[in-house]
Amino acid sequence: MNIEDIIRMAREVGIEFDPRWGTCYTGNVQLERFAALVAAAEREKLAAWMIERGYATGHGETVEDLLKELEWQIAEREREACAKAVEAKAHMFATLAAAKSLAAAIRARSEQCG
Repeated sequence: MNIEDIIRMAREVGIEFDPRWGTCYTGNVQLERFAALVAAAEREKLAAWMIERGYATGHGETVEDLLKELEWQIAEREREACAKAVEAKAHMFATLAAAKSLAAAIRARSEQCG
């Protein structure tokens, strides 16, 4: 979001600017609407970033919700990558069962952490 976006949103909710003095005139209702517009724009920007990279947005109503969801999904992907790496190197373990057990333990971390 850039300054033009901010000014556009401010004008959209009825905030008036006096360019001669660099001041603006508004009331509480306009400020609340402006804050809601800015928050929604930031949330949409984050949601678009997540979707572009293959992450689900879940039921993220706020930026904080989306970040929590993203954190969980990244950790889940990391756990799965670790489990696959263990399975790919199964020949290095004493038994195939040991490798599978380790991979299962890594995947089970999602239940403990998530």
